Amino acid sequence: MPGKKENAAWRKKDRTGAARSYERGLLMEDAKTPSIQWFPGHMAKTRRIMRESMKLVDIVIELRDARLPYSSGNPEIRKLVGGKPRIIVLNKSDMADSSETQKWISHFEKQGAPALAADCRSGKGLNGLAPLVRETLAPLIERRNARGLTGRPLRMMVAGIPNSGKSSLINRLAKAKRTKVEDRPGVTRDMQWVKTGGGFELLDMPGVLWPKFDDNTVAENLAFTGAIKDNIMDIEALAARFLMRINKDYGELLSTRYKLDGEETENLGGYDLLRMIGGKRGMLLPGGEINMERAAIAVLDEFRAGALGRITLERIQI
Repeated sequence: MPGKKENAAWRKKDRTGAARSYERGLLMEDAKTPSIQWFPGHMAKTRRIMRESMKLVDIVIELRDARLPYSSGNPEIRKLVGGKPRIIVLNKSDMADSSETQKWISHFEKQGAPALAADCRSGKGLNGLAPLVRETLAPLIERRNARGLTGRPLRMMVAGIPNSGKSSLINRLAKAKRTKVEDRPGVTRDMQWVKTGGGFELLDMPGVLWPKFDDNTVAENLAFTGAIKDNIMDIEALAARFLMRINKDYGELLSTRYKLDGEETENLGGYDLLRMIGGKRGMLLPGGEINMERAAIAVLDEFRAGALGRITLERIQI
């Protein structure tokens, strides 16, 4: 899939302007979403290390994005965990639809995985994590107490896809800046142990994606949130797909943010919406053409920052 450089080169070659870019966009919007695959070498290494390290920990804390609770759950992690206890933390819940988050928590609990909603940057919701860990590990703690191992720390592996908030979680639990935090994938590259108060030790793992996305909607969802690097994406096509989907369930939020007429935009496609937003924001190229790339970057950045409102991309019936 072409990235920013390819897009720029294409526009330079074809200077008939926004009309051609727009027509190209409509064709891509009507077609199937192009396949998205991204599996850097360090992720294969992480998977191996995670498998080898599983015997060192008592429980796995899996971070997922509350805006996409299914897509942000790496099936490789589920396989690697095996029979080890697991708790799911739905991070970034402050940017997700709270009613949908509660439905997902109920769903995970029915599947035997305790879950809680949190915002790892602010720490909201994380007070419930330690009690939930102790409750989940109650049989293990009881066995250790019976053997006189009352002072032994509980060891937790913190795992998740890139950009899921692992470093923010660990820094909050450790009450200090122990790991580097950036809002982009691929920052944490090496595993590290972090001691916290309360008798816990945390093993921080780099984020890992899986070798192949069987469902391309999953890959698309991850790309929307920035879990897949933008520089391998066609950013205009991605933003158009995002707008088309959001307009269906959260059209009011879209209209409010970009000062659009809800009735006028109700049945518009993604490229039409992107073009309209670019015009509303005055994002113009020389000659008065809409700067579609700039509009696309703005839309995705604002969604990722929570500026559009509380949005959940995946809904579940319970």
